[in-house]
Amino acid sequence: MTRVILGVSGASGAALALDCASLLGRIGVRIDLVLSTMAERTLAHEVGADAMARLTLLADRVHPLSDLGATIASGSYPVAGIIVAPCSMRSLAAIAHGFDDNLLTRSAGVQLKERRPVVLLTREAPLTLAHLRNMTAVTEMGAIVMPPVPAFYTLPQTTAQITAQIAARAVDLLRLAPAQALAWTPPEGELP
Repeated sequence: MTRVILGVSGASGAALALDCASLLGRIGVRIDLVLSTMAERTLAHEVGADAMARLTLLADRVHPLSDLGATIASGSYPVAGIIVAPCSMRSLAAIAHGFDDNLLTRSAGVQLKERRPVVLLTREAPLTLAHLRNMTAVTEMGAIVMPPVPAFYTLPQTTAQITAQIAARAVDLLRLAPAQALAWTPPEGELP
């Protein structure tokens, strides 16, 4: 069975982690979950006191952030890639510069060296030059930087619809199943 690492850092946008985990589960992917210290706090603040419990129930394995000897810290462990949702600027910087000081950044670095998909839902606004340079660095290494920008063409009515579409696009970038995100279709009468 296919496995994916889901990293969750402490940036705003914690609902993205739950949506990614739910969707990965629906398409039959097992999840190796690793969270930064601030991720738990952000989940509770933005999604609710039970968010951490809900997220861990969706995971097959939950790895402690400090466990640099975990399976996901090795390139020999067979996974299809990693999604970091949301990805803080601190985690982005660590990944961009190979600063593997915790399991989240180490596992992302391992996926880069193994040339597996790395999808980073980077979350900050406005961006500094340091942020942009770190985004360029990870892109040059093969990662996909995907700020969680709403797809307004889907005409979302709720925040949940926005985060679900963003999560679907992120999961689609792993190319593990048919596309899950709503695709753009021109209004009737318009030429394609």
